[in-house]
Amino acid sequence: MKSNIITIMKKEFARFFKDRRMVFTTIFMPGILIYVMYTFMGQGMSALYSSDEDFIPQIYAENLPDALLDMEGPVAFVTDTSAEEAKILLEEEMGCHLVAVFPEGFEEAVASYDLSSGTKAPQVELYYKSTSTDSSTAYNMMQEILASYENSMVNKFDVNQGEGPYDLASQQDMAGMVFSMMLPLLMMVFLFSGCMAIAPESIAGEKERGTIATLLVTPMKRGHLALGKILSLSAIGLLSGLSSFIGTMLSLPKLMGGQEGVDAGVYQAGDYLLLLAIILSTALLLISLISIISAFAKNVKEATSWVTPLMIVVVVISITTMIDSFKASSNVMYLIPLYNSVQCMNGVFSFAPNVMAVILTVVSNLVYTGACASILTKMFGNERVIFSR
Repeated sequence: MKSNIITIMKKEFARFFKDRRMVFTTIFMPGILIYVMYTFMGQGMSALYSSDEDFIPQIYAENLPDALLDMEGPVAFVTDTSAEEAKILLEEEMGCHLVAVFPEGFEEAVASYDLSSGTKAPQVELYYKSTSTDSSTAYNMMQEILASYENSMVNKFDVNQGEGPYDLASQQDMAGMVFSMMLPLLMMVFLFSGCMAIAPESIAGEKERGTIATLLVTPMKRGHLALGKILSLSAIGLLSGLSSFIGTMLSLPKLMGGQEGVDAGVYQAGDYLLLLAIILSTALLLISLISIISAFAKNVKEATSWVTPLMIVVVVISITTMIDSFKASSNVMYLIPLYNSVQCMNGVFSFAPNVMAVILTVVSNLVYTGACASILTKMFGNERVIFSR
C-alpha cells in the first residue's frame, strides 16, 4: 500500500516540478504578485490620503482676525482676494486650497458672545474641495488652528495634555484586529486558488488525455491511487498557499500605509504551528473536494467551471470572520467543514486560539478528507465516470 501511494505521489511531483512554468506560476508567482500589488496599493492609498511632508496650504481668508496670524501652524494666509474670486481658484485648483470667511467684527463678536443668550454664535465658513488631497489637508489643519484659537480664549479644561500614553491598545491588539479580519479570507482564497490550479489538471486533465485509464489497469488498488493523488496535490497546494501567505504577511503593513502597531512580528512560533496545522488540513480537504468535482468533468475547462461555485462558497464562509453574529459559539460548530478552518484562523490571528477548536478542526478535516478519498476511490472504479470524455 505504502509503495503504491508513494509511486503515485512521485509521479504527480515529477509531472509538476519538471514543468518550470507551472512551478513558477503556481508557487512563486502568487506570493510575488501579492507583495507587489499590495505594496503599490499601499503607496497609492498613502498618496491619496496624505500630502507631502513639506506641504504648506494656501488659505484665502476674508476678514481674517489679527490673532490668527500669530497662531502656530505651517499655513500661508492670503487676504488680498475676495471670497468669490478665491472660490473660483479653489474649484479650478489654481493654488488655492481653502477659503475661510470670517464675519466682520469677528473678534468683538466672540468676546461679547454669551452662551446663555440663546442666540447663534459667530460662524466661520470654510470652503474646501474634498476630492483634492491638499484641500482636505488644508481643511483639517484650519480646523485645528480654529480649535486652538477657541481654547486660547476660553480654556476651562484640557483633554489628554499630560504625558500619556492614553491609547491602551497594544501593538498586539492592533495587529490582531487587522490580521484577524483580513487574513482568514485571504488565506482561504489563496489556498483554494493554489488547489484549483493543480487538481483539475491532475484528474480531469488525465481523463481528457486518456492516461488515467492506463493507471487504472495496473495492479494497484483504486484507493491507493486516490490517496496518492490527494496527498501529492495537497502538498503542492500547500506550497502555493504558503507562498501567498508569506507575500501577504510581508506586504500587509505596507498596504495599511505603515500604520503604527501593524506588525506581524508579534506572533510567536506556537501561533504559526497552529496556523500551519489548520492550513495543511484545509488544503487536504480543498484538494479532495476539487478532485471529486474534477473527476465528474470531461476536461479541464469543464472542471474549472464546475469548481467556481465552490470558490464562491469559500469566499462567503470566509467573510463570517467580519460579522460577530456568525462567529462560532460552541466547539460543536468547529465540525462544520471550511467554516471551522476560517474561525480557527481568526482565533489564531486575534491571539485567542482555542486549542480544542483547532484539534476538532484538524481531526474533522482529516475525517472529511478520508471520506472524500473513499468517494474518489469509488468514482475511479466507475467506468461511466472515468471514461466520460
